[in-house]
Amino acid sequence: MTSSHHRPITLTVDIGGQGIKGRTFRDPGAPVSARIRVKTPRPARHGPVLDALVGLIEKLRPFDRVTIGFPGVVVGGVVQSAPNLDGRWKGVPLQERVSERIGAPVRIINDADMQGFGAIEGRGVEMIITFGTGMGAAMFVDGRLFPNLELGHHPFEKGKTYEERLGQAALDTIGKAQWNRRLVRAVSLLQRIFNFDTLYIGGGNARCIKTKLPDNVVIVKNEIALSGGVRLWQPPSS
Repeated sequence: MTSSHHRPITLTVDIGGQGIKGRTFRDPGAPVSARIRVKTPRPARHGPVLDALVGLIEKLRPFDRVTIGFPGVVVGGVVQSAPNLDGRWKGVPLQERVSERIGAPVRIINDADMQGFGAIEGRGVEMIITFGTGMGAAMFVDGRLFPNLELGHHPFEKGKTYEERLGQAALDTIGKAQWNRRLVRAVSLLQRIFNFDTLYIGGGNARCIKTKLPDNVVIVKNEIALSGGVRLWQPPSS
């Protein structure tokens, strides 16, 4: 449906392990609708997730275009991995299938990449890490994305990955105090590896951070993931 205003309405959707969230915007800072959420089907196979996704999208009309943040690697609109969802996702042309179902243009991007677009200022080396069911990560250089970083599945310490040490299962097992100590070690290591100018930390479990972090580390609200979906349609200079 075409907007009667000059600025198109972008619907942005964030698919998580526990919930699927959506909201419409004219600009990143100008939401049109309230944020709505539906539960992620379990088991989270691609058929039920697609149906839940389309159901949420239909509730948020009118819009001109859609951005979807997906918890895994996405290349050319085709899913390559979905570590925190269930079933066989590799090779699913999710962008095409959603676009066909809703009759509007769709862009699909890794969920941490989308959240990064909502956080960055576009200067220097900027990173974002997100904590929820798993751990997402994205890196930008002067506002340009290095896509599908998937840092959460890289080795971190004691033979385990960042996600294994800092994901929801780890937090539930060790508690917030020890989780915060692990986070400090992770931030220190990432600074030495990537020499970022700014690191943003987001996701639902960012609320558990109760420790002092370096001055170039910024905790961001989870809502920026949805506003980041608008920027995906804007020229890089924006």
